[in-house]
Amino acid sequence: MPQDAFHIRRLATELNTFLKGGRVNRISQVNKDELTLIIYTGKSTVKLILSANASNARVCLSLTEKEPAPVAPNFCMLLRKHLQNAEILAVRQHEFERIIEIDLHCTTDFSESTRTLHCELMGKYSNVVLTEKGVILGALKTTALEDSTRRVLLAGAKYEYPVPQDKLSPFDGAGMRSRLESYLSTRMEEVDLESLALFLFENVSGLALPTAREIVLRAARKAGSVKNALSSAYGAPLWQFVGDFCLHEPCVPCLKMQNGQAVDFFAFSVDGGEKMPSLCKAEDEFFTRRESKKGFEDKKRKLENTARGLKKKLTKKLQDTLERLSEAEKAEEYRVKGELLTANLYRIEKGMSGVELENWYDEKGGTVKITLDTTLSPAKNAQRYFKIYNKHKRTAEILTPMLKNERAEIEYVDSVLVSIANAENALDLKEIEVELTELGLLRAPKERVGGKKKETPLPYREFEFEGFKIYAGRNNIQNDRLLRDASPDDVWLHTQKYHSAHVIIAARGGQVRDEIILRAAEICAYYSDGRDGDKIPVDYCKRKFVKKPNKSKAGFVVYTDYKTVLVKPKL
Repeated sequence: MPQDAFHIRRLATELNTFLKGGRVNRISQVNKDELTLIIYTGKSTVKLILSANASNARVCLSLTEKEPAPVAPNFCMLLRKHLQNAEILAVRQHEFERIIEIDLHCTTDFSESTRTLHCELMGKYSNVVLTEKGVILGALKTTALEDSTRRVLLAGAKYEYPVPQDKLSPFDGAGMRSRLESYLSTRMEEVDLESLALFLFENVSGLALPTAREIVLRAARKAGSVKNALSSAYGAPLWQFVGDFCLHEPCVPCLKMQNGQAVDFFAFSVDGGEKMPSLCKAEDEFFTRRESKKGFEDKKRKLENTARGLKKKLTKKLQDTLERLSEAEKAEEYRVKGELLTANLYRIEKGMSGVELENWYDEKGGTVKITLDTTLSPAKNAQRYFKIYNKHKRTAEILTPMLKNERAEIEYVDSVLVSIANAENALDLKEIEVELTELGLLRAPKERVGGKKKETPLPYREFEFEGFKIYAGRNNIQNDRLLRDASPDDVWLHTQKYHSAHVIIAARGGQVRDEIILRAAEICAYYSDGRDGDKIPVDYCKRKFVKKPNKSKAGFVVYTDYKTVLVKPKL
């Protein structure tokens, strides 16, 4: 990702043109790394993102809506105090560094001053610092005195720029030539485009590797070859071309696409690049897609781990119940022993450790060995076996319905896991998160100050085939809502012996033909845990034959009067 000084220079110029003279209307903080400034430019209201995230550090205009933190952090409150209604005087790059500075004219009823936001876009060292007359008023990421003796980021301290790397300025042609000649003298083989690009990346400040590659490629094209680009006999050599490129190369923003995915953005045209109206737009599009994908994958992984953790716990509990039930099923054996002892009391003497008696209850005849407690009388030993029998019988009566419930719980968790596995975007996960929160598996998110907004129900997955609408639930909560919303004569579908989404064909009083049912069945099979199968059985019937038992888990129904069709899962 070329978030380097070359790109930041053009970005700062673009932002200055657009934001100069604008006023800061509102300030919020999305998370610990990202701030949002709502700015009125005189023509429109725009949103400026200031992100100090290690992977996604940036300053750019954005159209993406993000929910602010429930409670504004300290630095956000500080910015509101000092920058509310401030006028933007300029947006500029500090020298040729990865730092964008925003100068603001701040006025109150009693004073006016100029303050500067320093946005340092330096990977894991990224930060946003507010200063006045070179003194720090606050920072998004502060450092304690014991953590750093070279650079202190505390209120009241003098602001110092990050220590520059041991690299050359792109405008130091003489220094670059000297290093390049030294580098070439140690190489046995002839240099190529990639090795030269790597040299620029490692020796020239402010250049990301993709930018260095572009500089070397253009220098070689201009000179006719890589070798010619290293000689002053063919126009501007590489050490001069770098400075000219950094200063004068026009900004032609583009978004690089690969297999339908945004993989990078540039301030110059590249192969596979999609031209964008502005560098801000290209940057925002790239980071929005990247953050959305990562956020979706992280949340999906979190929900899946939570559900799997619950399933593991329930499976262990089920195993324990099965073992106890297996032991309880020996109750009849203890009853028989008690009966045999009672019938043979005259043959047993106190103090005997065991006895072997004829087993009248065995059709094949034979004997059974019975262990005795030497401290008890024969009658007491018989009563002991009856007591164990009654205990096991009561245990079996309790465990049998418990076993059924535990298996139902595991089935339910399996259905949640299927919903998570079939999720395709953040929208699919939203209600699954609510479902797991209601089960007490996830902590409920904090509500924003001012109360919780009324949530709009999420839309179902929707398809259309030959004029018929087909709806599929995204999760168990939606499956229940879809069932409630459906009309009695609509067609309901669900896979047989698989967990799947509930699917409804909206009949709207018409006759649903077989080909429509087949298409809906394919969709139903696709959103099931039988997605990888070849022939999946899907049951279907009219909605009026589907019932939801009282107090049953979300997504659980019973149905009658159904037919079954075999289909291959596909959309």
